[in-house]
Amino acid sequence: MKKLAALLAVTFAFAVPLAGCNTVKGAGQDIQKGGNKIEDAATKRQ
Repeated sequence: MKKLAALLAVTFAFAVPLAGCNTVKGAGQDIQKGGNKIEDAATKRQ
């Protein structure tokens, strides 16, 4: 029973940060796309 609990704890410890990285990466890509659109609009206005 202790081995099962330890295995679950290790699995959870690795799964949570990996899931967070995907979320942050996706948010960063969205922000970058928005910045690119703003930059393009500014370039057209010059």
